[in-house]
Amino acid sequence: MTSKERYLEWLNSPAIDDETKSELRKIEGNDTEIEERFYKDLEFGTGGLRGIIGAGTNRMNIYTLRKATQGLANYINKVAVKDKSVVIAHDSRHMSIEFADEAAKTLAANGIKAYVFNSLRPTPELSFAVRQLGCTSGINITASHNPSNYNGYKVYWEDGAQITPPHDIGIMDEISKLDFSDSKTMPLEEAIIDGLYVSIGKEIDDIYIETIKKYVLHQDLINKYGKDLKIVYTPLHGTGLVLVKRILDELGFTNVYVVKEQAKPDGDFTTVPYPNPEAAASFELGLKLAKEVDADVILATDPDADRLGCYVKDKAGEYHVLTGNVSGCLIADYEIGQRKELKGIPDDSYLVKTIVSTNLSDAIARGYNLKLIECLTGFKNIGRVILEAEEKKEGTYQFGFEESYGCLIGDYARDKDAISATMAICEAACFYMDKGMNLWDAVLDMYEKYGYYVDSISTVTMEGKAGLQEIDNIMTNMRNNPPKEIGGLDVLAIRDYERDVITNLQTGETKPTGLPKSNVLYYELGSDFWACARPSGTEPKIKFYYGVVGSSLANADELLNNLGKAVNQLPTNYK
Repeated sequence: MTSKERYLEWLNSPAIDDETKSELRKIEGNDTEIEERFYKDLEFGTGGLRGIIGAGTNRMNIYTLRKATQGLANYINKVAVKDKSVVIAHDSRHMSIEFADEAAKTLAANGIKAYVFNSLRPTPELSFAVRQLGCTSGINITASHNPSNYNGYKVYWEDGAQITPPHDIGIMDEISKLDFSDSKTMPLEEAIIDGLYVSIGKEIDDIYIETIKKYVLHQDLINKYGKDLKIVYTPLHGTGLVLVKRILDELGFTNVYVVKEQAKPDGDFTTVPYPNPEAAASFELGLKLAKEVDADVILATDPDADRLGCYVKDKAGEYHVLTGNVSGCLIADYEIGQRKELKGIPDDSYLVKTIVSTNLSDAIARGYNLKLIECLTGFKNIGRVILEAEEKKEGTYQFGFEESYGCLIGDYARDKDAISATMAICEAACFYMDKGMNLWDAVLDMYEKYGYYVDSISTVTMEGKAGLQEIDNIMTNMRNNPPKEIGGLDVLAIRDYERDVITNLQTGETKPTGLPKSNVLYYELGSDFWACARPSGTEPKIKFYYGVVGSSLANADELLNNLGKAVNQLPTNYK
C-alpha cells in the first residue's frame, strides 16, 4: 500500500475520529507531508515508540499507541500465567496524560490491570514501581529529552528494565500482526469499576524515596555541611522537581535554589530550544541564578528525570561543565571508594559501562579491582547485565553508567536515575568539603589518579525518510570501505557489532564481539584512543563518539580537538 493509499484509508475509515480526519484534510495535496506521515508504521524498536505527535501511521497518536499496547497485551496474555498487570507513568509532554489513559484502557479491554500514576512521575520511579508492585510490565509515556513536538512510549518488563530479548522480539512480532483498527479499548469508567484501572501515587513515592535514602553513605557529613552547600536546580519543565526537592530536603540540604522559570511542567519547554542537560542552552538560566547566589553546584534533570547534567564551581569562582562521562565517573569513584572504605566490597563486584562510554571507567574499575563489563548503548542493556548476574548468582553490582548523562547507584531500579544521582553528587560534595575540596578539585584529583581521559561526541541530524536513507548509506560505506587511519592515527582494530566481528588490522585475526548485533562501528586507535559511529535509536541522528588520554588536561583537550576534526569529516567522507 502506498503512502497516499494509507492516507486515504485513514481519511475514510469509521475507526478514525473526526478531529484526526480534520488534521489530515489540512495536508490534502501536500504529497511530501503525506509521504512523511504514512510511508511506514512508526517503528516499535527494542525500547518502544518515539516520534512526532500527529496523525498518521508514522506519528505518535492514539491509534499507533493503541496498536502497540494491543501487541503488548497479546504478548502478556501469551506468556504470563497469572497476576497480569502493568504500571503506567507519564511526563509533562503534550498528550502524555491522554496516551497514558489510552494505554490503560486497551490493557483493561484485554483483561490486564493497569496501575496508573495520578500525575507525572520520573522514569526511574516507573522502573522501581514495576518491581515494587510485582507487575508483568511497565509503560512510560515520555520522549525523554527530544524536542517538544515529540512523545514516546517506553516498555519495561518485570525486572524493571526496558525490554530486551526475547520480550522485545515477542512484542514486536505481536504488533506486526495487527492493523490499527484491531486494537481493543473500553470506557475508563468501566475499567475503574472492574478494578482494571487503579490510580497510584504518594504511596509509591514514599517507598521509592526511603529506598534510595538507604544508599546514603555519609549522613554525618551531610548533617555537617548540607546547610552550607549551595545548590541550583532546574527540572527543565519536566518531572524531577517534586522528588529531587523532597530527597534533598529530607537529607538536610537547605540551600536549594530552584530555577523558577523552569520549575513548572510545560510541554512546550518554553525557556529552552531543546530540553536536554547535554545542551549548554539548558543551563543558561541556571548559571545566571548560580552567579547571583554563589552556588557550588548547578544541576539539571531532563524531562523524565533519568539523566542529570551538572556544572561545578572551582576555587576561583568559575563554573565547569561536567560531561556525562565525567559526572558518571565522579559518582562512581565516590560511591565505590566509600563503600570499600566503610563496608568493604565483595570480590565478585563489577562496574558496567556502555561501549561508547569513557575508558576512564576502565581505569577506575582497575583501581578498585572490579570486573568491568561492557554492553551495547542504552541503559536497558545495563539492566540486562544486572538481571543475568542475579539469575546466575554471579557478581555483585556496584555501579552502572552511560555517557549520555545516566547512572544508577544501586540495583533497586533498572534504569538510570537522576533523582538518586542528584542525591549522590550532593553527598559527594559534602564529603569533599570535609577534605577542604570542592567537586572540581575532586574531578582534577580523579584525573591525576587514573589518567587524563577526555571524550566527546559529534551529532549529525538527518530528518525524514531521506535522512534515514543517508544515515544508512554512511554506515554502509564505512562498513564496506573502513578507514585505515583517523586524524593521523592508525586504526588498529575495528569492532563491527552488526557483523559480530572484531578485526585486528595488523594481523588480520578476527574474533566475535561477544555482544548482540547492533549497527555500530568502533575503531581502536591505540593508546586508549578510539572513535565510534552509531545511528541513534531514538532520534533521526547519526552520532560519532571519540576519546583520548593525555599527559595533562590541557594536553588531553588538544589531542581530543585534533581527533575531533577528523571524526567530524567522516560523515562527509562516507556519504
